[in-house]
Amino acid sequence: MGWTLAFAAAAVLFTVISGANDGATLIGLGLRFPRSPGWTAAVLLTATLFAGPYVLGVTVARTFTERLAGLDTGQGAAAFLTGVVVAVTVVAILTGRGLPTSLTLAVIGGITGAGLGAGLPVSWRGVATVLAVGAGAPLAGLALGYLLGTASRRVPSYQRMPRLVGTAHLLAYAAQCLAYAVNDGQKMIAVASVAIGVGRGGLGRVGPVDVPPVWMAVLAALFLAGALAGLPRVGARLGRGLVITRPLHVVSAETAATGAVLGSSALGSPVSMTQSITAGVVGVAASEGARRVRWQAVVNMGTAWLVTLPSSLALGCLAGLALRLL
Repeated sequence: MGWTLAFAAAAVLFTVISGANDGATLIGLGLRFPRSPGWTAAVLLTATLFAGPYVLGVTVARTFTERLAGLDTGQGAAAFLTGVVVAVTVVAILTGRGLPTSLTLAVIGGITGAGLGAGLPVSWRGVATVLAVGAGAPLAGLALGYLLGTASRRVPSYQRMPRLVGTAHLLAYAAQCLAYAVNDGQKMIAVASVAIGVGRGGLGRVGPVDVPPVWMAVLAALFLAGALAGLPRVGARLGRGLVITRPLHVVSAETAATGAVLGSSALGSPVSMTQSITAGVVGVAASEGARRVRWQAVVNMGTAWLVTLPSSLALGCLAGLALRLL
C-alpha cells in the first residue's frame, strides 16, 4: 500500500508540475494572438492531450519506460520512481535558484541515472539517440522559424487577410497541441502507467504502457489545473523574453515548433516542447534581423542542457545506489 500511494502521489505531482510548466507555456503562446479566447486554447490543449495517445499511440511514453534503462526487472519500478522524484527535485531546486531548466531533460537524466546506480542495464545507445534528437529539435525549430518568418513577410495583404490568419492560427495551435500530446506530454503517461501497474500488481518490473481512458481523463484535468495555476508566471515570462506581436509571426512560430516536435515523435524521442517553442520564436525574430532576437532565450536553452541533464543524471545515480543498498 505504501508504494502504491507513493507512486500515485508522484504521478499527481508530476502531472500538475507538467501543466504549470508546459501547459501554461502552450496556452500563453496561444493567447499572444490578438482576440484569441483563452477557453479555446485551454480546451484544445486538454482535448488533444486526452485523445492523442489513443489516436497516434504511445511510442514516446515507451521510450521513457523501455529505451533508457532495463526497467523490466524486479527493481525496475522502484528505479523509475526514484528517477522521477530526482527529476522533480532538480527542477524545483534550479527553478528556485532562477536557473533555466527542462523537466523533460531532468526525467531522461533521472531515470537513466537511477537505473545506472541501481545496477540495471542502461542502453547508452538509446540514451545517446534520445539526447541527439532532443538537441536537434530546437535547432530544427529555429531554422523552421527563420524560414517561415522570412516567408511571412512576403505574403501580400488584402481585405480578408485577418480572417485567414486567424484560421491559420487555430489550425497551427491545434497541431501544436497534438504534437505535445504525442511527444513531450507522454512523459506524464509513462509515469501514470507505471503507477497504475504498481497499484495493480505491486512493486516490481515496469510493464507495458497502459493508461485506461478514465485515468487519462484524470491526468488531463490535473494537467489543466496546473496550466491555469502557472499561466500568470509564464505569461510574464512570455512578455519579457518571447514576445512576438505580428499575428502571422505567431502562426509561424507555432508551425515551426510543431514541425520540430512531430519530426522527433516519428523517431520515438521525447523533446522539450517549451524549448522547441522558444526556438521557433527566436527563429521568427531572427528573420527580421539579429537585433530583434532576445539572445537570453538562446542562452537559457543552452544553460538548461549544461545544468539540468548532468545534475539529474548524477543525483539519479546516487539515489539508485541508495536504492541498491536497501
